[in-house]
Amino acid sequence: MKKLYEQWTSISLVKRIVVGLIIGAVLGLATPQASGLVILGDVFVGALKGIAPLLVFFLIISSLCHAGKSHGGVIKTVIILYMFSTFLASLIAVFASRLFPVTLTLTVEAADLSAPQGIVEVFRTLLLNIVANPVSAIINANYIGILSWAVLFGIGLRGANDNTKKFFDDVSTGLSKVVTWIISFAPFGILGLVYSAVSTNGLGIFTEYGRLLAVLVGSMLFIYFVTNPILVYWCIRRNPFPLIFKCLKRSAITAFFTRSSAANIPVNMEVCEEIGLDKDTYSVTIPLGATINMDGAAITITIMSLAAAHTLGIPVDLPTGIILSILATLSACGASGVAGGSLLLIPMACSLFGIPNDIAMQVVGVGFIIGVIQDSVETALNSSSDLLLSASAEFRQWRLNGREIKF
Repeated sequence: MKKLYEQWTSISLVKRIVVGLIIGAVLGLATPQASGLVILGDVFVGALKGIAPLLVFFLIISSLCHAGKSHGGVIKTVIILYMFSTFLASLIAVFASRLFPVTLTLTVEAADLSAPQGIVEVFRTLLLNIVANPVSAIINANYIGILSWAVLFGIGLRGANDNTKKFFDDVSTGLSKVVTWIISFAPFGILGLVYSAVSTNGLGIFTEYGRLLAVLVGSMLFIYFVTNPILVYWCIRRNPFPLIFKCLKRSAITAFFTRSSAANIPVNMEVCEEIGLDKDTYSVTIPLGATINMDGAAITITIMSLAAAHTLGIPVDLPTGIILSILATLSACGASGVAGGSLLLIPMACSLFGIPNDIAMQVVGVGFIIGVIQDSVETALNSSSDLLLSASAEFRQWRLNGREIKF
């Protein structure tokens, strides 16, 4: 079995996933009644959802309890970059929606789901999530609660003895290894997910909402290849595209297929180690980015909400669009780091325009339909930006200290 596993992992993950995607699509068309294949996708997504909360919790505790020195303002710079880039992404989405307005045929049956109804409830929910029971936060994948308790435990354990610190380090390393094993079997999960989508909706699943996807994906690509390079250049004062493409190759491609920012944390941390970044810094900023750096989620929330407004003939002026950007930025920071985590925040943004919850939930249904592509691109942008902005902030510190920047 070990030899078979080694042969399996010796093949490029991207190649294995592409093969799984093709087989899933073919089987979905040829044998749509073979519902047993759907379980492959359910098991894969379930495994990611199960491991991600534990991974974030123990990674942050381990990193903070070992942190015994100043980071020279790098973490502060990273947080500023995370928040500003998320707001900028939402603002770009507002302009994209004004230039290319999209309307939807809202025929998807509304799902029986709950979502925030207004900004007051958003802040109330945010505060309650912060102080939620840590065990329930892990069980329910409440990443804001996980983050807040992990930070407190990590800081509280900075005075612990070396054996205690090593325990948390060993647990975080073990969890990262488990995630690597899960990702290695992503082709089977992708096969099941694609089979489910194609057998239910046919190949139209990839084309029916093409215009909406074009605006969503176009906005995300604009962020990655236009605004992100500007932020990187501000940090390093040199050509940003070598670093942009390195992050694209090493992080974005993997995140595209796994559809989980949290599950992509080990990949990002491996790249940080390769380019010589400070472990005490990136072991904090990378897991933090998987929680609060959500450019793609902000774009999804904004464009989907504006599509609902356009469909209902609700006028949206620029000041209202800016308010929506702020709202989307704050709500995106609480989006789950696993597949589809941003969709349930759409009704909250729709409430800004007085759109009824049942209509907003139909838009969420559309989001699940196009999620095969949208959520993959969104996660690729989110996760690769974690790596990109973390590296840029530390390289900025290197530049200010006269140290040579190599990547």
